[in-house]
Order: sequence, then structure tokens, then C-alpha cells
Amino acid sequence: MPLASSLLFHEPYFFIILTGLTTLASYDSSDVHIIQHQDRQIILVGTAHISQKSVDLVQQVIEEERPDCVCVELDRKRYESLSQKQRWQSLDLKEIIKKKQLATLMINLTLASYQKKLGDQLGVAPGSDLLEATRSADKFDIPIALCDRDVRVTLRRAWKKTSFYKKGYLLTSLLASLFDSTELSEEKLSELKKSDVLSELLAEMGEALPEIKQVLIDERDTFLAEKIKAASGDKLVAVVGAGHVAGIKRALMEDRSAQMEEINTIPPVSPAWKMAGWLIPLLILGSIGYIGFDKGSQAAGANALYWVLANGIPSSLGAFIALAHPATIITAFIAAPITSLTPVIGAGYVCAFIQAMMRPPLVREFENAMADMTTVRGWWSNNLLKVFLAFLLPGIGSMVGSMIGGYEIISNLV
Repeated sequence: MPLASSLLFHEPYFFIILTGLTTLASYDSSDVHIIQHQDRQIILVGTAHISQKSVDLVQQVIEEERPDCVCVELDRKRYESLSQKQRWQSLDLKEIIKKKQLATLMINLTLASYQKKLGDQLGVAPGSDLLEATRSADKFDIPIALCDRDVRVTLRRAWKKTSFYKKGYLLTSLLASLFDSTELSEEKLSELKKSDVLSELLAEMGEALPEIKQVLIDERDTFLAEKIKAASGDKLVAVVGAGHVAGIKRALMEDRSAQMEEINTIPPVSPAWKMAGWLIPLLILGSIGYIGFDKGSQAAGANALYWVLANGIPSSLGAFIALAHPATIITAFIAAPITSLTPVIGAGYVCAFIQAMMRPPLVREFENAMADMTTVRGWWSNNLLKVFLAFLLPGIGSMVGSMIGGYEIISNLV
């Protein structure tokens, strides 16, 4: 919608003026808007996270306006990852695996790799616009407000809200994006300015995965708007991805504070899934027990052996394909039949932990992971990515083996 046609007065305590007159003329950019909220002024700057023009615009706005506070579309973790060059030295990979956060780390790196690949074509580091906002604020001793939701909460809410059969589609699409060799044109950059990297990467999934858009875009629009309103000062500069601007403007017009607790919480596992997680192992064990009662201990032993082999072989094969350490391959064979009978932990996490212990990634492998993710060879040569492979492939093998083994044992009941 053109700025000149966007004149809105909806709330008694709040008004927004978004006409051509209120765009800060000295910046010569339609990406800068003034929003009047009660007695406060919010200068909303929409950026592309891989655009040098956006970096320059952010610097100019903060330098000329000298606001009371600079709000940025970052959470604490993402801010540290952008600003701390030695962050990998303090990362405890084994602790991440113990806390079952390896999948989150992998998706984080995948998204960062996609953005880095686009940024490399323009010679601009991903997130330079947001980092420039914090640097400019520091330069003029202006307080900084990190207004985005914790990225771990965002990713885990997206994962929880994605149905089981669509999770594979989501993972496949994310991985496929790494090997996309499309060159970034000016037209493509223009499209990126209308969305942040998350929304651009998942744009083609909009209709297939509406729950993803809700979590990654709509909820964050609300979260960002409420955090911006909570920032101190009479004049604020808020630097956000251009794809969030429209949603933030709508959210600023309403009081959505009551939604904050819900959208900042990871949905718990439903009781039905918890019950299913225990019922399936009990069904397998109960079936083996009944076979032993009905057909004798030899038949029960044969079915138990089938379960071990059906789980252990595909899982260890997955570890072998990952070129994992021999100890990881052996662990996959031993762990899969056991972990398949409990929902507490999967074979993938056990294998990833052993792999990380036997071949711990070097700091440079953490630093090169985003680049290595974009090549098939990189996945097998980088020890961090090999931990991911040791997590994924044995886990898939165990899942397939559980289906085969479970079907065979239940069939033997009759």
C-alpha cells in the first residue's frame, strides 16, 4: 500500500501517521517511517539484512536522529553470535547434545548459511544492518534494546506446530536451500527487502506450511512491536527486517501484551503423544512376552533378536554412511534397539554424543561450518557437520528399523 494512502486513526490512546509527509525526507528512503505513539516518536527502519544500502541507512538515521534508545531485531543469542568473533571457543557441543538442542543448532546454522551465501554475493556479511545499529548506538552512548524473541523459542515453536508428516518436507526444503546455486540479482535483492531471510527461505512453503508463517512472521511481529513499546525514551529508532514492517505497524496499533506469555512459551508435548511414546514400546515388549507365553521361549528369543537386528543394522549403516568413528558405528548398533523402546532419548543423540567425544570439532570447523554446509563434500569433511550426520542418519535408520521390526513382531502374534 502506498504511504500516502495509509492514514490511520484507530485507538484513542494511540495514533499512527504514515503519509508521504512523515517519511523522513533527508533519508530519501521509503524504508524509514515515523510512528507517533502517545507522546513518543518511533522511527521504524525497514532493512534487508544483506544490503550495504541498509547498513548506510541505519547509520545515517541513528547519527542524525540521536534517539533515546535503539531497538533492533535481535535476541541475546543472535546478538552475541554477530558481535563476538570468538564465540565458537566457548561453545560446549557435548552440553548442547545433552540438552537435546543439537537439532536447533543445526537449523540455526542452516538458516545462517543460506543468508551468508546470499551476502557473499554482495560482499556484505549477514546481519550487518543490525550490527551497525548496535555499533552506532554505542558510538553515541545510546541504550540498546534487543527486541526479538529468543531464536531457540522461535524454532522450537515452529517445530512443535508442524505436523509430523510435514516435518520431513520442512527439513528437506531447508537442506535443499543450501545447494541452491541461483545468483542474486538486483531484482532478487529487491524481493529480499520485502521479507527477512526466514520468510524468504520459506516463502514457497506458505500455503503448505501456514503454521510456519504464523510462528516465524506473525508472532514475531507481535513480539517485536510489544518490545519496542516497552523500550524507554521519547524518541526510538527501531531497526527491523523490511518484511516485518507492515506487521509491526499493525501490532503497534493494538495492545497485544496479553499474548506475550503464550507466544514466548514452547508448547508442551501433548498427552496423546506422550502416551503413544510409551504405548508403542510397551506394545512391542508385550508382544514378545505374549509370543513367549503362547509359542515358547525360542520363538520369543527369535523375535527379540529380529528386533535387535532390525534396529541395529539400519542405524549402524547410517553411522557408516556418515563416515562416523568406528565407536559411533558400534554404538548405533547397540543403542538403536534400546532407545527405540523409550521416548526419553533417540539413537541419534547417543551417536552424536559419542561422535563429538571421539572426534571433537576444531574451532576453525565451527567457523567454516556455514560455508561447508553448501557442498556435499563439506558435510563429510567438517567434524561438526559429521556430528550432525551422526545424529541424523542413525536416527533415521533406527526409525525405519523400528517400523520393520514392530510390524514383524506384531504380525507374529497371529
